[in-house]
Formats: sequence, C-alpha cells, structure tokens
Amino acid sequence: MTTPEQTSASPFQVELTAPDISAYRASNVGIDYVTRMDSGKPGPHVIVQALTHGNELSGAITLDYLFKQNFKPTCGVVSFIFANVAAYLMWDPANPDGNRYVEEDFNRVWSDEVLNGPRDSVELRRARELVAYIDTADYLLDLHSMSAPSAPLMVCGVRPKGGQKSLNLSAKIGLPEWLMMDTGHPNGLRMIERAAFGDPSKHNTAILLEAGQHWEKACEQIARETTLKFLKVTGVTSVEWADSRCSLPPVEQKVVQVTEGYAARSLDFQWLDIYNGLEVIEKTDKALAEDAGHTLRAPYDNAVLVMPSRSKRFTVGSTMVRFGRIEGLS
Repeated sequence: MTTPEQTSASPFQVELTAPDISAYRASNVGIDYVTRMDSGKPGPHVIVQALTHGNELSGAITLDYLFKQNFKPTCGVVSFIFANVAAYLMWDPANPDGNRYVEEDFNRVWSDEVLNGPRDSVELRRARELVAYIDTADYLLDLHSMSAPSAPLMVCGVRPKGGQKSLNLSAKIGLPEWLMMDTGHPNGLRMIERAAFGDPSKHNTAILLEAGQHWEKACEQIARETTLKFLKVTGVTSVEWADSRCSLPPVEQKVVQVTEGYAARSLDFQWLDIYNGLEVIEKTDKALAEDAGHTLRAPYDNAVLVMPSRSKRFTVGSTMVRFGRIEGLS
C-alpha cells in the first residue's frame, strides 16, 4: 500500500509499509476481519487485536506476519482481529496523522452505557459488531503505538480493577521495559478495562502494548516479539516456536503508576519543549505547556511524563499527557 517516505504533514519519517489486509476480510465467525483458529484441544481463548487506531501500522504488520508464518495454536483458540479497518483504509503516508479514526476514538467507546446507547458513529458500529466476541477472551493483547518516539510501554489497566492481573501477565512476557498502571480515561472506557477484564475476581486479562512511535522501524519488532511472547506465556504456542522468532534481549522491567492526566482545555494547547515520554520532571515550577492562558506544570516533584501527545488531531478534552511515579513490580 505504501513505501517509506518523508512526509510534510508529520515531523516523523514513515519507515513502515502498511500491509494489504484485504485477504483477511473473510471470516469464519461471521464478522469481517476476524479469524478464529481452534486447535481442537482444551485451552484459553486468546485474542490479538490490531488497528484499534487506523494509523498504527505495527499491529497490522504483526498479524500479517503471523498469518504468513502459518501460525496455528497448539491448544485452545486464538483469534486475530483487525479492528477499525474503515480508518485503516484511509491511510495516506502524506498525512499519517489523518486516519487515527473516522468519526471518534475507537478506544473510548467500550462501556455498556455507550455501546447500548443511542449514539452512532463508524467506530461505534464496528465496536457493536465485535463486543460480544471480545468478551469471550480469556486473554487479550491490544496492539498500539504512540505519536512521540517514546520507549515502548505496556498499559496494564487500573488498580484495583484489572490492573494487577495485567501487570502479572506483562511481567511473565518480559517485554517491554516499561509497564504502566493507569487511571483510565475520563472521556471513555478502553477495551482493556471493560467487563471481566476490569474485574479483579475474574481470570480474564487484557493488556495494551504501546510499541513506540507509530512509524519507526523499531516499533515493528517490538510489536512482533511482544506478541510472540504473549502467545507463548498464555500457552497457545510452544516455547520453541515463539523463541525461535525472537531476538530482543531480556530487559529489567519498571512500573510507572499514573496518578492523573491532563486533558486539553482548548485547541491552542502547545508544548513549550519537545517531550517524547518518560522524562522525569524534577520540580513542579517548570512550565511544560500553554493552553489558552493556562500553564501546565507537573503536579509533584520527580513526575514522569507518560505518553505526551504530539498528534495534531486532538479535541478539547483529549488527554495530552499523564503524570506518574516509578515503583517496583510487586
């Protein structure tokens, strides 16, 4: 679909090639772009989802790779989902920020109140197609990437909701280096927080990988190897099959506990310096951004900046950054 090129609409080079996913539209469960692989043996239902956001290419590349490797589960059931395909089909490397979604963020619509309510959008219609199937997952990996060239991180949900079991799963996977405990999004429920995923009494566990800057080459490897290790630790493929396709060295994982986020008050939000993520702001008196007369500062000393948004496609209420503290795994 594309060739790598420098774009005028983004400060970042598009180093990845968006795969043609049309061959994966045909479904054996009656939902376009959902493929279910049943081993015929007992085991969990494991879902890997790509394209929650249409311009996040590494997830689509990962599923395309696994299909071309003729992946088959050794036990249980594995499903591959291409989610917001309508947005993905709008991909234009000359405007790589232009197809995150069609009408609204696909990852903010997952509460039953919204899904069962009167609102309508391209994203809501697709979510309503998928929700009952997603709710059958024992384990879910949602593949994402970031607008800034931050180190990869795994979003593990919210404490005390599903966060601790997600943290435990991420620690077994061993990638990436940074694990994030979040506070959720004020403007909508994410998929990894819905239903049983957000219930600490249930075994169902969901994690969300932010594999790096959307279009950098390294993002592709992080997404692929994290997915391979996810399939391995959930028991649906052999250690040998997964490990033979991985080369990233072990990392010492760290946890950042998000305490709060900052949502844009206006469309005039502007960073005062370049922040890529995981910077430690030593003092609260440092001005970070201006937003319609309001100066954004860290809420406490030694605050970690988590996923500062560099996207130009934001609205009033969009989360522009989260603040967190570094803590141990336990």
